This record gives sequence, C-alpha cells and structure tokens, in this order.
Amino acid sequence: MIRTLVVDDDYRVAKVHADSVGRVEGFVSVGQAHSCEEARTMVQALQPDLLLLDLYLPDGHGLDLLRSLGELTLDPRPDFIVITAARDIASVRSAMQLGAMYYLVKPFGFGQLREQLVAYRQLHDGLGEHAVANQQTVDALYGLLRGPVARIADSRRMPPTMAGVLDIVRAADPDVSAADVAERVGVSRATAQRYLADMLRRGLVELVLNYGSKGRPEHRYRVKRPA
Repeated sequence: MIRTLVVDDDYRVAKVHADSVGRVEGFVSVGQAHSCEEARTMVQALQPDLLLLDLYLPDGHGLDLLRSLGELTLDPRPDFIVITAARDIASVRSAMQLGAMYYLVKPFGFGQLREQLVAYRQLHDGLGEHAVANQQTVDALYGLLRGPVARIADSRRMPPTMAGVLDIVRAADPDVSAADVAERVGVSRATAQRYLADMLRRGLVELVLNYGSKGRPEHRYRVKRPA
C-alpha cells in the first residue's frame, strides 16, 4: 500500500482528500496535517510514501516545508503531489524543480485526483520492478505520469499511421508487441516503437511487462484500461 499523508490547512478539505485517497486501490491515508510544523512531525513519525501537499499553510509555505524535510532522517524522502489554489507560474516552476509528481489546481474533482494517484501508483510499482533501466524503460515510466494530461481517444483525429497502430493495439487479445505492430502496419520496428511510446505518453495505451524464462522482460502494449 502507498502510505499517503494529506497536508492542508482546511480541516474539512483535508478530510475530503484523505477519504478520496482511501477510495483508490493501492493507497491508504495515514494522517492529516494542517501546518508545516505538524506535517514535519508526522512525516518524521509516519514515514509516508506520498504527500498531498497544499502550499498555503498558516505557518509557512508548502514548498519551504519540502525543503526543510532534508534536515530530517528520511529514507527515502516522500514524493509529493501539489494540491493548491496557487496558480502563479513561480509556484508551478518551484514545485517542478523540487520534484512534484503533479500539480493539481483547486478546485478539482475526485476523478482528476484519482487519475493522478493511479498514474503515481503505476510509476511507483514500475520503479520497484527494475534494478537497471534502459531508455525504453525510462520513457515508459515517465509516460505513466504524463499519460492523463493529453489524451486523444478518437483515431480519426490522428495521423494515419498512428491511427493504424492504435487500431491494432485495440484489436489485440490481450496485448501486442512493437514487433507485431510493425509487421501488421508495414513499418519498421523503430517506427512502431516511436508511435507506441507517444501513445503511452498520451495515456492511450499502457505498458505490460512480460517476464519470460530468462533475459529482460518483453515490452507489450494494450489499450488503457479504466482505473
């Protein structure tokens, strides 16, 4: 389970977010903090995997809180998703520089939060499966977080080759490799892989790792399933 700490100065909002976390498979809310000081204490005591972090806190800024976590004995330091009303680009840029998994601007619905939590869970699980990563694996892992941002579900709006690749993945039972796609579309494997990587980033397909009897796992693809 991914142990999640909600940090928000509004007690009601914090409870809503904590309840939302509990509704997503693979997550558990371990607590709610309402100030920087309380959050630091709870992070030290609970060692959460993930913070849902508001930026406007009564005794400081959420990003300053993150910087101060370096003073604590944490192994590793928790990941974080920003949940805030702050819309200024400076805050967005600073959050990105500090390693934010995502930046959700209030108000947002449960569906948006669930989408990002599922993407984070997939990344979290994927990182745990690899001791060493090649570029293809790195691209796939980064694509897990980027996927929900820019989905294009209608193949009629895509370039013809991409639409053909997506149609083959849709028809696959249960999944398909880049080599299979290349053969059926009539393009090189590298071209098929490039389109598959792009669709992975868009959130149209998802990566399936097929572990054989030996060697590195085969990368296969299937249509993105609902969370």
